[in-house]
Amino acid sequence: MDYVLRKPVLTLYRERIPREKEPFAVVKALKLAVSKSEKEGYNGIISSFFPLMGNLDCLSSVEGKKDYYVICWFDDKVESLNESYRRLAGVAFTSEVQYVVDERGKRTYEARFKAKTGKLE
Repeated sequence: MDYVLRKPVLTLYRERIPREKEPFAVVKALKLAVSKSEKEGYNGIISSFFPLMGNLDCLSSVEGKKDYYVICWFDDKVESLNESYRRLAGVAFTSEVQYVVDERGKRTYEARFKAKTGKLE
């Protein structure tokens, strides 16, 4: 199963018990691509994203690399708001979260991840 969403707004939470109610970041991405693997859960890529709210430095920190996250968004292709909520849980970034800095100092990030569970439909 391949799931591709263009220009999503993603909300990122740290996976904690009890669940965090406030996100640590909200990002705008060029593309979110997720594929389901029978053995490994979900594999995905978030392409060309930047923070709208919050700070993404924790993703590159030592603690952040070991941590698990929850990523949430709304799928605009679904008309019913009640059915458009999507989520990936147990998200671990598989490599260093890379970024480039443009001439204005704006950071644009790229990330690959694996997720244990998800609600994509």
